[in-house]
Amino acid sequence: MLTTLHTAYSDTRAADLAWTLGREPLPALATLDLELDGVSLQLRLLGASHQVLVDEERGRCSETVACIPGSSTPLPLGVAKRAGDWEYEFAARVEVLSPGQFAGRAQELLALVADHPHGLAGVFPGSPYAFTAMLARRHEGQVQWRTWHAYPQDGQLVATRTRVGVRVPAGPARSTVSRLRPSAVLAG
Repeated sequence: MLTTLHTAYSDTRAADLAWTLGREPLPALATLDLELDGVSLQLRLLGASHQVLVDEERGRCSETVACIPGSSTPLPLGVAKRAGDWEYEFAARVEVLSPGQFAGRAQELLALVADHPHGLAGVFPGSPYAFTAMLARRHEGQVQWRTWHAYPQDGQLVATRTRVGVRVPAGPARSTVSRLRPSAVLAG
């Protein structure tokens, strides 16, 4: 789903993004509610980037990546958290692109997400390339999502990737298998 966000685009930078786990839902400009094999997922576009809420029978997991005044947790390159058998993995990277590369990449990402049943993208007024886009899926028992945050004034595109699941100990003839149980992420 592609939407125009009804808020002014603030001149933020990729370096202003912060990451947090377990934050309560923030006011959203657009949301997409999904049901992925018994797991409720809400993709939320914020005025300052994104939030994902995962609800499952044992609880909620929330991830927020946004420009939050006063936040002391900058955007990490990677996070792997474990609480008991629960696992949360997050990775981020910043791409610096020329104006032509940026426009092409922006068009490609917006086209990918716009018509995808598990995708949400919001374009800020004033620039067709100022956007936040999100795409979710359930894969091998995990809930996964990717996000893209565009900063056309600097030619920067921030891409994130997240996986949430529970690790099942491997037996003698078994490999590690992940199944979704995101609630314990909040305990870690």
